[in-house]
Amino acid sequence: MRKRPIIVVNFGSQYVQLIARRIRELGVYSEIVHWDTPLEEIKEREPYGIIFSGGPASVYAEGAPLPDPRIYELGIPILGICYGLQVITHQLGGKVARSEKQEYGRARLRIVKEDVIFEGIPKESDVWMSHADKVVELPEGFEVLAVSENSPYAVIANREKKIYGFQFHPEVTHTVYGREMLANFVYGVCKAERNWEMGDFIKEKIEEIRKTVGNAKVIAALSGGVDSTVAAVLTHRAIGDKLHCFFIDHGLLRLGEREEVERNLRALGLPLTVVDASKLFLERLKGVEDPEEKRKIIGRTFIEVFEKEAKKIEGAEYLLQGTLYPDVVESAGIKGSAKIKTHHNVGGLPERMNLKLLEPFRELFKDEVRQIGRLLGIPEEILKRHPFPGPGLAIRIIGEVNERDLEILRKADYIFIEELKKEGLYDRIWQAFAVLLPVKSVGVMGDVRTYEKVIALRAVESVDGMTADWYRLPYDFLDRVMRRIINEVEGVNRVVYDVSSKPPSTIEWE
Repeated sequence: MRKRPIIVVNFGSQYVQLIARRIRELGVYSEIVHWDTPLEEIKEREPYGIIFSGGPASVYAEGAPLPDPRIYELGIPILGICYGLQVITHQLGGKVARSEKQEYGRARLRIVKEDVIFEGIPKESDVWMSHADKVVELPEGFEVLAVSENSPYAVIANREKKIYGFQFHPEVTHTVYGREMLANFVYGVCKAERNWEMGDFIKEKIEEIRKTVGNAKVIAALSGGVDSTVAAVLTHRAIGDKLHCFFIDHGLLRLGEREEVERNLRALGLPLTVVDASKLFLERLKGVEDPEEKRKIIGRTFIEVFEKEAKKIEGAEYLLQGTLYPDVVESAGIKGSAKIKTHHNVGGLPERMNLKLLEPFRELFKDEVRQIGRLLGIPEEILKRHPFPGPGLAIRIIGEVNERDLEILRKADYIFIEELKKEGLYDRIWQAFAVLLPVKSVGVMGDVRTYEKVIALRAVESVDGMTADWYRLPYDFLDRVMRRIINEVEGVNRVVYDVSSKPPSTIEWE
């Protein structure tokens, strides 16, 4: 039975899938369509409501993405977010202009008129802004419902036509009552009915995998991380021993990781082959400092090693990957989004081996994958592992990668994670790790001058990896970790803590 959706119109926002995901979290099915999707296709879906995403363009610029203006005549409730608000303003006769004072990050929202959209929300709260343009004149029939210090039109509405606009992003976790505002739009304005839960996704995906694969075989390169492990268990549940898994040790793993990963994967009953290719990877990385080049070398070498092993599996037609939506976005796999960095598991192998991709989680976020893992009975020890990049420690050593620096970083990282677990902090943090910097600093140890390397510690809180804030670790804890690293790791005499958020920084340094 076809579900009635909330439709999200994509104007090139990196958060578009996050909006759709938030709607699904509220228990209502959501679909994403491109901004130039014919109006007839949207009407056919009989949506409860329509949400316009943000986007990088300016509505007044030539060639700016704008929907069919007849969309406002459908009688379907509409919510515009950031660029989406500006689209509504521009198309309905208001005015948008470049802002002299651009607004990025936290802002204080103040409600000036009561409305169903603010049901259960205090008069003032923090929201997350990210815009260079602003509304300077409202369309006819619209009024201001809320303001911020720099945005006199932070929330606008034509209540009669059920058209709303938010200048901020309710979909990101930094907007404190964003979930409640979206719920008020979905249930209060659109009058939607609950029709979605994650159990439905699992059933539908298992059936889809069986139908897609048929009698063919599937191969998978597992990292031991949450994404690839849950994808493998789900696929194994669907097709059994037609799945063949490989774990390739590229020599860029954390301390004791190979043994831990192999133990976990075999305990889950997955058919597994372990390949040690560490020497080959380190030889290829010798003398390379550029982060993108390191990623490409690791990717190419991984393909070469995996291709050699996978050819031993006769009848393999599909490659299983644990690709998540943030991977796709950052690798510019979404139309209109900017490429931020190359991801280890996006592209490359299928073209060389004539394989078709199987990516069951391509439209999901990590916390959704963890939810699926729990429903599949995967142990919490595996599901709560922090994200670890495909290129491993190579992108946490800023500059050239060599055995000596890998040894230093492994020990420092191990100490940091060990102390987080001892303190009961590990499960509260989205991701934590150490980075080896390409600088040396002067120190004093036992009255002797030293000139040694610097370790940076990074710990962030997030829900989905699309946005993140630095975790406020206690000073006494940081002091203890610093002392252990400097005393126990030869070659380090200084430890610093990274207090950057995403955006403007990324979570990883490279």
